[in-house]
Amino acid sequence: MARTAPAAPSAPGGETEYRKHPGARILHGPHRTIGGVEAWVIWGLATVFVVWLFSIQTGYAVVSPEIQKTAALTVAQISLAGSIYTWAFALCQFFSGALLDRFGSRPLLAIAVAFVTAGAFLYAQTTSMATLIAAQIVLAIGSSFGFVGAGYLGGQWFPAARYGLMFGLVQCLASLGSAFGQPLISWQLTQVTWQQLLNGFGAAGVLLIVLFALLVRNPSPGPETLAQTTAATTVKPPLLSSIFRDLGACFRNRNVVLSAALAGVSFGSMLAMGVLWGPRVMEARGAETSLAAILTAMSWLGLAVGAPLFNVLSDHWNNRRIPAVVGVLLQAAAVSLLIYLPSETNSVSVVTMFCVGLFAGAHMLGFTVAGESVPGRLVGSSAAIVNGVCFIVGGLLQAVPGRLLPQSPVLADYGHALVIMPILLVLGALAGLFIKDTGTHTK
Repeated sequence: MARTAPAAPSAPGGETEYRKHPGARILHGPHRTIGGVEAWVIWGLATVFVVWLFSIQTGYAVVSPEIQKTAALTVAQISLAGSIYTWAFALCQFFSGALLDRFGSRPLLAIAVAFVTAGAFLYAQTTSMATLIAAQIVLAIGSSFGFVGAGYLGGQWFPAARYGLMFGLVQCLASLGSAFGQPLISWQLTQVTWQQLLNGFGAAGVLLIVLFALLVRNPSPGPETLAQTTAATTVKPPLLSSIFRDLGACFRNRNVVLSAALAGVSFGSMLAMGVLWGPRVMEARGAETSLAAILTAMSWLGLAVGAPLFNVLSDHWNNRRIPAVVGVLLQAAAVSLLIYLPSETNSVSVVTMFCVGLFAGAHMLGFTVAGESVPGRLVGSSAAIVNGVCFIVGGLLQAVPGRLLPQSPVLADYGHALVIMPILLVLGALAGLFIKDTGTHTK
């Protein structure tokens, strides 16, 4: 259960006054109200940031053939550049949450938006492999603060009981952006060049930088917030040692490790099936390649529904562990159906892929459990660990089966190579059984 600050006195009119730190003046007023108008504006900006950076990432998949032609690169170089982004993102992810815990959202998120903006402009100027790699690294640094930063703000600006729901809504909107972003970007490329498209993303980023700098701030800590701002700490240890101290504290927490394992196999399997292996399995069954885009979209649409749904059900039943475990087991069943059904119509595959994403919404409870299992000052670090594990597992589940497949795989080959996914999902569900439930936090 998350630790919160002691109760603060109430001001006349029902508003609550919070002390920013010992000796500071008392701050109060509508602009500091937890869950008020400013909270929604700041959270909304952070969510727009996530959707925007997801669109840039989706855009890279669409424009990479054009970049390859313009910069005279090979397919292997384009693939390597994508891998460099994944590695840089995974490395930076673990530090982004600790930095948010240390310094708060202001001005870190504005700086993160600036990095993504610079990455978009670098993409637009790509004429060599060096420029492309630089764009990937700069983009990865900024992107590592996106999803975790939006969740962190949800924990700061809304009551603790709504932390999981706000995080789920971020994933919902990001998933919708992923589902509809690729067709929209493909259409835009018929109207403008890829350089103009990426410069347009960069221009939108400049506007976001201004809005983040003007509007995003850290609230004064209050009795109902899950995350506490670092302003309450008057003496701070050295930066690097404090980052490793916070990460170590999270890794020593059983609930954080178990929830990261459950979330990792759930989201990782959804990502690998939705983006890569689901369409390949259906092609091996004789389906047209045009079905691949539909299957990918359906997996993200399913996740858009499931991400907030599992948190709502968890709050309603006042239980985190059971919905998470049941969701991951149902996801294992959906993945198995997609892989092992001997014959399948296109309509059944579309529904099955939607269910893969829907039940993968259970992975959002991993963020909720991790956030409720650590002190408020470690919420960002716990979220970053869970998100980092999600993408590491997702990358492995895309790479490892590829190593196991022959040059020209048939349906039976996919069945042998992809058996690792349902097995890992079952193991993730078993890990979830050992999570100490934090659902009583919502009472």
